Amino acid sequence: MNQTLSGIYLPGNSIIHRLDARVKLFSFFTLVIAALFANSWAGYLVMAAISLLLVFLSRLGVGQVIGSLGRMKWFLMVIFMMNMLFYSPENAWFSWWVFTPSHAGLSQAVNIVFRVCIVVVLGNILNNSTPPVELTRAMATLLYPLSYLYIPTAQIAMIISVAVQFIPTLMMESEQIRKAQIARGARFESKKLTEKAAAIGPLVVPIIVSAFRRADELALAMEARGYQCRQRKPLKKPTNLTRADAIAVAVSLVICLSQLSLL
Repeated sequence: MNQTLSGIYLPGNSIIHRLDARVKLFSFFTLVIAALFANSWAGYLVMAAISLLLVFLSRLGVGQVIGSLGRMKWFLMVIFMMNMLFYSPENAWFSWWVFTPSHAGLSQAVNIVFRVCIVVVLGNILNNSTPPVELTRAMATLLYPLSYLYIPTAQIAMIISVAVQFIPTLMMESEQIRKAQIARGARFESKKLTEKAAAIGPLVVPIIVSAFRRADELALAMEARGYQCRQRKPLKKPTNLTRADAIAVAVSLVICLSQLSLL
C-alpha cells in the first residue's frame, strides 16, 4: 500500500516540482474549473490528455498518482449508479419502482465520475510535488487580501493544509485497522451484505477515535512550539515568478477558457 499511497510529498527535480507553489495552487483551481465545465467528448479528451501530460512532467509515476482511484472504486460506482438510475425519469429505458435509467442519466453519470477522477488526479499531483510548508504559504498568500475583511486567512490556510496532509496518515491507519479486524474474524470480502455491514462498525469507530487522538496530539505539539492563533503577515517576501511559472499560469488559463468555449 505504501507504494501507491497518494497525498505525500515526494522530493524531485521535475518541471512540476520546480514551479512556484502559488502557481501550482492557482493552476490547480483553474484546471479543476476546466474539468467541471467539461461536458463533451472533446472536453473529456483534453482534460485526460492534460492530466497524463502532468503525470509525465512530474515524474511521479502513474501508479503513485492514480493509486487512490482504485481505493475509491466503490464510491465512484455508487455515484455512477445513483446518477444513472435517478437523474432523468424522462425517456427512461424502463421504470421499476424508483429506478428510471435513461440515456441522460448515463451521460450525467459518466460526466460526474470523470470530473471526480480528474480532480483527484490533479490533487495528487499537487500534493506529491509540493512541500506542505510551501503549500501552506501559498494558500496564505493567495488568501491574504481577504484578511482586510477580517477573515482569518492564515488560520484557514493552516487548517486546509493540515487536513490534506492527514489524509494519507488516516488511510494508512484505516488499512492497519482493517487488517487487524480481518485477523479477528471480520468478513469485509463476504458476498453477504449483512456481514459487510456488520464489519463496518468495528472499522469506522477506531478510525474516528484515531483521528480525534491525532488532532489532540497535533494541537498539543503546536502549542508546545509556540504557535499562536492570530492573523499574521506573510512569513517572508514572496519570490519572483520565473518564465516557467508564467507559462504554467497562461496554459492553465487557456485550457479553462477552451473548455468554456466548448460549452
